[in-house]
Amino acid sequence: MVYFGEYWSKIDKQGRIVIPSKLREQIKKEGSSNVYITKGIEKCLFIFTEKTFEEQGEKINELSFTKGNPRIFTRFFYSGSFKEKIDKQGRILIPGQLIEYAEIRDNIVIIGAGKRIEVWDEIKWKDFYSTNFPSYGEISEKIFE
Repeated sequence: MVYFGEYWSKIDKQGRIVIPSKLREQIKKEGSSNVYITKGIEKCLFIFTEKTFEEQGEKINELSFTKGNPRIFTRFFYSGSFKEKIDKQGRILIPGQLIEYAEIRDNIVIIGAGKRIEVWDEIKWKDFYSTNFPSYGEISEKIFE
């Protein structure tokens, strides 16, 4: 399953966001109404389906716990992960510590990013995009060499 697209939205006062219908349809195709939300990289949030979260977990669990970086990554990844159910309105609750981590205010951007969905504070997304998009072509040449 590949998630794609860019969706502009808001977070409500209760800390809930609406998963865009096109992304929800894809989640349902995987047979679940639950998702895992975790701390992403660059101050965004990652949303995984149950299946993808388990696949990621298998990869993470193969890392050596005796080495510093894998141990640190594992701690941050799992301690910042929460299982949430998509309600009938297509909303999920974003736990307060994740809202704080991602510095989410009112306006958000939800993007499809391949095997995961990302949630960004709107200002952080605009900054990330404007900083990194100019090198998009150069990056593509390097990773597809």
